[in-house]
Parts: sequence; C-alpha cells; structure tokens
Amino acid sequence: MKYPEFAARTRRAVSVLTLLALSSLFVVCDRSFAAEPPTKSTHMVAMRDGVRLETVVYRPADQEGPLPVIFARGPYGVFGTNQAKAFCGKGYVLVSQNMRGRFKSEGSDAVVYYNDGWGKRRDGHDSIEWITEQDWCDGNIATWGGSALGISQNMLAVDAPVELKAQFVMVAMSNMYAQCAYQGGAWRKSMMEHWLKGNKFDPESLETFLAHPKYDDFWAELNPEALASRAHAPAIFMGGWYDIFLQGTLNSFSTLHNSGGGQAHGNCRLVIGPYAHGGFKELKYPKDSGKRPAAVEAFRFFDHWLKGSKNGVVDDKPVHYYVMGDPEADDAPGNFWRSADNWPPPSEAVPYYLHADGGLSPNKPEGSEVRLAYDYDPKNPVRTVGGQNLFLPKGPADQRSVEDRPDVLLFTTDVLEVPVEVTGRIRAKLFVSSNCPDTDFTVKLTDVYPDGRSMLVTDGILRARYRKTFTEDNFLKPGSVYELDVDLWSTSLVFNKGHRIRIGVSSSNAPRFEPNPNTGKPFRADDETRIATNTVHVSQQHASHVILPVYSEQLGAGR
Repeated sequence: MKYPEFAARTRRAVSVLTLLALSSLFVVCDRSFAAEPPTKSTHMVAMRDGVRLETVVYRPADQEGPLPVIFARGPYGVFGTNQAKAFCGKGYVLVSQNMRGRFKSEGSDAVVYYNDGWGKRRDGHDSIEWITEQDWCDGNIATWGGSALGISQNMLAVDAPVELKAQFVMVAMSNMYAQCAYQGGAWRKSMMEHWLKGNKFDPESLETFLAHPKYDDFWAELNPEALASRAHAPAIFMGGWYDIFLQGTLNSFSTLHNSGGGQAHGNCRLVIGPYAHGGFKELKYPKDSGKRPAAVEAFRFFDHWLKGSKNGVVDDKPVHYYVMGDPEADDAPGNFWRSADNWPPPSEAVPYYLHADGGLSPNKPEGSEVRLAYDYDPKNPVRTVGGQNLFLPKGPADQRSVEDRPDVLLFTTDVLEVPVEVTGRIRAKLFVSSNCPDTDFTVKLTDVYPDGRSMLVTDGILRARYRKTFTEDNFLKPGSVYELDVDLWSTSLVFNKGHRIRIGVSSSNAPRFEPNPNTGKPFRADDETRIATNTVHVSQQHASHVILPVYSEQLGAGR
C-alpha cells in the first residue's frame, strides 16, 4: 500500500522537528538574553577512535573566568548566535555539537545513537571530558535539548563523567525498541522510515533496524531505561500526552527518580502537558495548558545543581502534569495542572469489560462463550487517524471515519452520570484467537462527546507472536484462545458527565504501524499476505477488558 502524500508532508515535518529541537528553549525558558552577543569559537573535537566532531562554543562576552556549561548535541545542526544568547544571558557557556556523520562532523551517522551511549564508542562521554579540560569550564556541566537532542542525553547519562550535574530532557525515548522502532512488536513504519530518509541518515541505520525485529543484544545497547542505576545526574523530563515518546518520558522519570544513582535518586522532575510532537487541530486546550509550573523551569534547576543556588528547588514537588478535560465546555472538570510526589499517582485499577452487545462497563459479562469475529486484510488496513504521530496528523482526532469498518469492534459505556478521571498507565487484557499463526491486535481508547465525536485519547498494538516476550516467537494455533496484554501507554483525562468511554479493537493502524501479513514468516520475508479471521472473546470465562486507572482525591494528591 502506497502513501504518496507523505513525501511533501515528510519534508515539512522534518523542518518542523528541526525547529522544535533548536528553538524550543524559547518555549520552556524565560527570555533573558545576554546584553552583548556571545563570543563564538568552532572546534573539531576528537573522540576515542579519532573521529572529530564539529563543536561550537559560545561564551558570555561580559563575564570573566571559568563558568558552568550547558551542552547540547544532536543531528540537526549547531545552534546559532540567537539561540546562544538565551544561555549566555543566564551566565552559562553554551556548547553545541553535531553528532558524528552530521554536517561537518566526521565519521558515519550509522547506526544512529549507537555511538552516543555506554558502548565501544562514547561520543557523549568523550565530549564532556573535552569540555571539562577547557579553561572556560568550571567543572559543572548540564545537558539540554528535545527530541533527538533529548535522546542523546538519555544515552550519555549512563556511566557519564562526574562533571555532568544535571539534564533537561524534552520529548525523548528511553527504550528505542519499545518506543521508537517496534512498539508492541510492530514496526513504527511512518515515523522511523520518514525520519531516517527525510534527514538523509546513512541507509545502514534503517537496514539494521529492520534486521532486528525482536528485542536482542543490539537493542539492549539502545535501552538506557534498563540502566538507570548507572546514571547519576538529576534531570527534568518534559513530554506530552500525545507525544511520540510519551511513555519514554514517563519511564525515564520513574526509573531515574526512583532507581537512579548518585544525586539522580529522588531529585528528578517530570512535567507532562496536552502536547504532541508538533501541533494538532481538532481540540484546543486552554491557554494555561502551555504555562508550565516554575518548579520545572530549566535554568532554575540548573542554577541549583551547577551554581549551588539556594532557590527552593529541593522543596519542589517532583511531578507536574496537566489533567485534560473537555476543552469546549466551560464548566467541564479537568483542564488544570496538578502536582504529585511521584509517578504514577495513586489510583484504583478498574476493569471495564467488553460485552457482546457492544457495551463497556465495570460489570463482568455473564453467560456462555461469545465470539466476536472480523476479517483483517493486510492489503486494506485501518487508516491511521491522529494519535502519537510524527509525520502523520496527530493528537486527539475524531475516529468516526474508521469506526464503521467491519474489521473494527466498538465497546461503549452508557452516558456517564458523573465524571470519571483516568490518570496513569492503561492496559487491555484481550482473550483472542485467530486462524493465522500471527496477527496484530490494536486497541484505542476514545472520549465520545455528546455530539457523537469519538476523540482519540491513546492507543496501543501488540503483535501476537510476541505476546509472551519480545525476544522470541510464540505462534498461534487455530482454535486456541490466548490472553494478550496490550499496552496503551498513559494519559490523564476527565471523561465528563454526558460523555461516554469507548474502546475500539481491530488489527491494524497504518501507516503508523506496518500491517502484519498474518503469515508467521520472518519480518519482511516476502510479499505474501493472508486474510486473518480474528476473534475477540467476551464472556465470564474469557472476560476481555481494559484496565483504567481511576483517580480520586482520596487516593492522590490534591489539585
């Protein structure tokens, strides 16, 4: 299946992503600029294997002596003087670097991020050690950046030199296999292929990622989340409920704050708002949703950890998240910022069961076995409509255009008599069967408005062959029933009175995910496809359900 409209959209999205990476400091930091333009010098910094990386240093023109340093490195080009003014105006030296193989940096950029962590090549570590040796550095270094610049921070955090004192990581993954490449074991086709090709990365990167559809030693080298105990620097992690790396942001905070080493343990911060990796159109949240709490302002955090400022950072709440609601109803609950002591906040795990009549409720089905079957054709997949996308339209989009397909099962609550707040991780427990050895199951959570719009909240996918583990195949046998645990990532949303909660189950979401051919053959072995008859079981014995983390003031922190 071809998607020719993506070519122009890819070029635009790449430009937007680059702008996000280079300019988002003006969104998250106050605009205090240097009185004079900073002084600039360019260096080719040698890594341990001799490859030299283009590195630009901006120093405040009006300050003498060694200063603390903010270091940003990524694949999109070095910062310019206008960006540097914001950092230098706060009394920091700014060091901006292109990753290997990018722009004037030497070497190859394949495999992307593989040279930036704790393995054979450690470009982030080597660069910090070079910075530390310079006479303009006082031995205190922080890292900064979003998206690819955030991923490079997560990679260098493991086993980093002691001079790394703090980080500000925006919208970044913490596990490349699970959050970038093979979410639920399914290839994130649109995002991965268009990002790599649109930014003209060495084709070896894409070829290598496609050659590793299972989680293995290769992916372990791109999973800093698993090594949080070997990271020591406290960090602010910022993300969005509709962001492509939402769960990576949440996991980065949870693992580092609770299991990190050194000063990272107990000193990290989390901020999550109603944002995507770029803008979205179908719902507009109130203006205060863009006003992040002062407790997670980057320079305030850096001033404490790099300059020793007694500015109250140690007394701040660790977690700040935006509780979404119906943004079109003035009296709707939600649409406010809440602080908490940790993530996730306390909640009650409430199962909402799928019923044969299309109902969804906390009441478990009664009666005999009921099978709800549909035919999934990989050549006619369910089209992607909104969600946690990079190049495709993103955010909370109305799903009605794909909900009336025969290969989509819908389960909807009665009209809510009272609001229901869902805050935390969401999982679906499905009992399924198929006449094919492998297939996918997708699950969407939507907020059904009184006018009938079915607005996407979050969704997930699971490749059935990886239902037990992502390290090996476990194929399906016709006639057998299997339990699948589908991860829908997380949210914080109040379903308003008068709305309904809906679950949609199907087997495709393309081109966000590459459709499963249903053959059970190795990934991309050939072009063969099969039509799968997939069945969801809804009965007392096989009670398929979604687990919603329902928040209440009695369980969690107050507003």
